[in-house]
Amino acid sequence: MPGVVLKTLTKRYGDLAAVAGLSLEVEPGELVSLLGPSGCGKTTTLRLVAGFLQPEAGEVWVGERCLSSRSSVVPPERRRMAMIFQSYALWPHMTVAQNVAYGLRFKSGVTRADRERRVAEMLRVVQLAGYEPRYPGELSGGQQQRVAVARALVVEPEILLLDEPLSNLDANLREEMRFEIRRLHETFGITTLYVTHDQAEAMVISDRVAVLNQGRVEQVGTAEDLFRRPRTRFVAEFIGRTNLLDAVTADPGVAVRGALRLRLESREPASGSPIVVSIRPHEIELVTAGRTAPAGANVLPGTVQRTSYLGDAVDYQVQVSGTDVVLRVTAPPPVRASPGDAVTLAVAPEACVPLTGGGDGGPTAKPGME
Repeated sequence: MPGVVLKTLTKRYGDLAAVAGLSLEVEPGELVSLLGPSGCGKTTTLRLVAGFLQPEAGEVWVGERCLSSRSSVVPPERRRMAMIFQSYALWPHMTVAQNVAYGLRFKSGVTRADRERRVAEMLRVVQLAGYEPRYPGELSGGQQQRVAVARALVVEPEILLLDEPLSNLDANLREEMRFEIRRLHETFGITTLYVTHDQAEAMVISDRVAVLNQGRVEQVGTAEDLFRRPRTRFVAEFIGRTNLLDAVTADPGVAVRGALRLRLESREPASGSPIVVSIRPHEIELVTAGRTAPAGANVLPGTVQRTSYLGDAVDYQVQVSGTDVVLRVTAPPPVRASPGDAVTLAVAPEACVPLTGGGDGGPTAKPGME
C-alpha cells in the first residue's frame, strides 16, 4: 500500500482559510486520524485528498503520484480511493448485496461470478453474512455502517477515507464499532485517513493522531504521546482533561506563580520567560492526614473547595494555600476529603509539562475539555 503526503495544502472560502498550509505524512498501511473541533479544517482536508476540492496551494501525493496541485487535480474516480461518509450514502432501493457490489461494476475484468464471490466474502468479514437480500431501511444504524464499510473495502482501494462514520450511532454501538474498524484495518492494512471530533474514538482506532487547529496540524503523535506530552495549550486542553497554570520561570526547570513553585520535567525554558504548565488531574496525588507525600514530589498544601463522586473516580477542586490557583484532582473512591478539609497535593516534576506559548494571566488553573 502507498502512503499519503500532504504538502502545505491551502484551501480558502473567501477570506477564510479552511486549510492553511497543512502538511502531513501518512506511512503505507498506517491509520491516521484527523482530530479537532468543528471548523478546524479536518473534513476539508479529507475532501482535498479525495479530489472533491482543488487546493489554492500545496500538493497531495499518494506514493509516487501527485494527485492534486494548484494547476491540476486527478478526478476522484481515478484516485484508487474509497470514502465512507457520515451519512453512509447507501442506495435505499438496492439490497445489501447490490450496494456492496456497486463499485465492482466499474472495475474492468470483474465477472458477475467474481462480484458475487467478493461480496459474499466481504459481508462475512463485516459480520453481515445472510443479510444480502435486505434493504438499508431494514437495517439498524450499526448494520448500515458495516454495509458502507464493506462497499468501500470490496473494491480493494489503495487509500481509505472515513468522514466521521460513527457520529450517527448511539454511545454503546459507537464504542463497539471503534473496535470493529480497528479490527478491519489490521485485517486489510489499507492506508487510512479517519476524520473525527471524538478524542476517545481517535485514540482507540488510530496508529497516530493529527490534532488540527485553525486549518493547521498542531501536533502529530500516538495517543500516549499526545496525552502525556502535549506541546501546546490547545493540544493539552483538547486531549483529555488538564489543569493549565500560567506562570513564569524563576530558574531553569522551575515555574513560579506567586507563592507557588513547581519543579518541571527535564525541558528547561530560559529564566524569567512566561510559561504554561499542564498537569493532568490524575497525576496529582491527594495526601490526607497521617500520610506522607512521595519523595521528590512538588508538595502543595491546600483546602478542598468541592468534591464530586463520579462512581469510578472522585473529583476534587483544591485551592492551593496562599495563591489564587485552584487545581482539579482525580482520585479513586472512596471520598477521602470534604469541602473545607486541609489536604496536601503531591505532584511529580515529570507530571508538570511545560507548553509552548505564554499565559493569559487568568486567575486559576483551567480544567480542560472532555
